[in-house]
Amino acid sequence: MLARFSTVVLLGCFLALSPRGAQSQAGGSPPPAAKRPHTLTGEFRMARLHSRFLTANPNRDIIVYLPPGYETEKRKRYPVLYMQDGQNLFDDATSFLGEWHMDETAQALIPAKEIAPLIIVGIYNAGLHRIDEYTPARDPKMRMGGQADTYGRMLVEELKPFIDRHYRTLKDASHTGLGGSSLGGLVSLYLGLKYPGTFGRLAVISPSVFWADHSIVRQVQTLPSKLPLRIWLDIGTAEAPDPDDARSVVQDARQLRDALIARGWRLDVDLKYVEAEGAKHNEQAWAQRVPNILKFLYPYSE
Repeated sequence: MLARFSTVVLLGCFLALSPRGAQSQAGGSPPPAAKRPHTLTGEFRMARLHSRFLTANPNRDIIVYLPPGYETEKRKRYPVLYMQDGQNLFDDATSFLGEWHMDETAQALIPAKEIAPLIIVGIYNAGLHRIDEYTPARDPKMRMGGQADTYGRMLVEELKPFIDRHYRTLKDASHTGLGGSSLGGLVSLYLGLKYPGTFGRLAVISPSVFWADHSIVRQVQTLPSKLPLRIWLDIGTAEAPDPDDARSVVQDARQLRDALIARGWRLDVDLKYVEAEGAKHNEQAWAQRVPNILKFLYPYSE
């Protein structure tokens, strides 16, 4: 059975969607989203996917940001960035503890010609099933995880074809990105390495490198050759309350960076590595890094 979609148009800050509960980066329940005002800036579309792959929670809300000029420049096609935890990207009302302001950032940087005009697709997480979908292997200590492959099939076989059919996209991998934070950063790197013919730009933000005994590092180390991926990788220096744990998180990110370099990625060429001093593991910290992430992955060119 084919995936089913329903769509609704969102213009500016007018909303016709019911906020769905986000989930924290570490799991748990969100605060009551309906009590916060909507903060969408720009033009959006909303879709609901019914996936044949995501059996535990097959319905998935998708929010699509369209760049300035999309409706007037009818012949122009655009690169696309697919982002995990879509409810946290644009709208305070649907976010866990504040939004990333990706819409305000793109609305400012695109007219200023600091980044290329792009479409941003936010994929809502699965709530209680988020951890399973965002992890490539089952973690024996956590006793959960390992469904990233089926989640990836939804992205590659259902969602991307839908976006390419209904929007004026540049379909090739070199113009298609994938990104996320925490476990969303982990799954974005994992799927980017698995599908280099689909995704060519990766935003790996505060990734959960520790998962399943650093399995993502081993995946990089065992690559037969370097892949044609442009990668942003970052970490905050205060992502855990305990100083020793915070240092361990940074060391994990450095281990991943070094593994990528050993496989052929070049710092400040096709790999950007950032340690954000004092940055915590939350939406506010990631929002501050969004401008530089977009500038590195989608630089403006005439």
